[in-house]
Amino acid sequence: MRYFAEHAWVAGRVERDVLIEVSDGRFAAVTPGAPADGERLPGLVLPGLANAHSHAFHRALRGRTQGKGSFWTWREQMYAVAACLEPDTYLALARAVYAEMALAGITCVGEFHYLHHAAGGVRYADPNAMGAALIQAAAEAGIRITLLDTLYLTANVDGAPLSGVQERFGDGDAEGWAARVGALGAAAHARVGAAIHSVRAVPADQLKVLAGRGPLHVHLSEQRAENEQCRAVHGCSPTELLDRHGVLGPATTAVHATHLTGGDIETLGRTGTGVCLCPTTERDLADGIGPAGRLAGAGVPLSLGSDSHAVIDMFEEARGLEMHERLAAESRGHFAAPDLVAASTGHAALGWDDAGAIEPGRHADLVAVSLSSVRTAGAAPEQAIFAATAADVTHVISGGRAIVAGGRHLTIDVPRALAESIGAVT
Repeated sequence: MRYFAEHAWVAGRVERDVLIEVSDGRFAAVTPGAPADGERLPGLVLPGLANAHSHAFHRALRGRTQGKGSFWTWREQMYAVAACLEPDTYLALARAVYAEMALAGITCVGEFHYLHHAAGGVRYADPNAMGAALIQAAAEAGIRITLLDTLYLTANVDGAPLSGVQERFGDGDAEGWAARVGALGAAAHARVGAAIHSVRAVPADQLKVLAGRGPLHVHLSEQRAENEQCRAVHGCSPTELLDRHGVLGPATTAVHATHLTGGDIETLGRTGTGVCLCPTTERDLADGIGPAGRLAGAGVPLSLGSDSHAVIDMFEEARGLEMHERLAAESRGHFAAPDLVAASTGHAALGWDDAGAIEPGRHADLVAVSLSSVRTAGAAPEQAIFAATAADVTHVISGGRAIVAGGRHLTIDVPRALAESIGAVT
């Protein structure tokens, strides 16, 4: 296959008249300044976007939980949805959510998966039935997935046992979790990673089982209460606790990292740990504004996720990175367009080092973004990421296969699929 882009994001900048050749699902050649040839992709062509943090079933909460309250009251509403899901309904919901992601230009998702078992913690006949549903859902939507199978053992830092819907999350201990995850089969479009839900959900003496695994993700310091509880029990911050037990490192990504100390930031930078920020969720849940600028200054690799899916729009997540920093610092220009594109294409955080750039040998993921919509008309291609939204995505190619054309998913009626699958669990 040959594609021709008038504007394409290549090697960290916009190149003109780019001929892109694809073979066996990967880029074979990328030639800027070439004569027009092949299928024309309109607007600005970006590498496939990576959604590094997703809880697919949270999509059912959009437009239903916007009242007063806190993160903790929202969590009870989220648990009510979790209590309803079974493998078949989760497959239908996740397929629709991943298809919505495809429409937004996302070609790979990191699914932070902790809804493992049936009510009361009873194992399904296939103990990985829920994870298998997610892997199948991604395949049917046409995107890749890293299933970040999550260890979740306790209700709080003090070791309180799981109860109610939380019993569906637990595996007894880390060894039991590892045995179950070891039976998960991978696929060409899927990789299996690991996650520590948080220091609230995994006792310190169980963390060593996760050390050295990768990709490994962990919710970190999303709430001030988490920090306070960790200090009360362990005498240190969550970051310090993870560092003590060898959990941090280049294969690890901390999610949110909203309430960090200066020492925490230094530790994340020193260990090469990445951070995934989720600006639209963090503001929706009133979590606070994370120290993105200081993290970047410490050398921490940044990625982005849509987390609770209050919005599925990586352009909005990317802008949030800069706009939140402007609000916190009362100054502009902390993250330039290349920084935002890099954060939006952070496939490496999901273990796909061979994706996220338009260059030979990488997975052939392309996203065409209109430069003539009411949002982008007049924008310079180099700064279109500051103007575009998911609604401006017109074409998506994932692994050399077209999955979106003319702004429509080629195999799934996404609005209908979302309405039906959400209606079945709410």
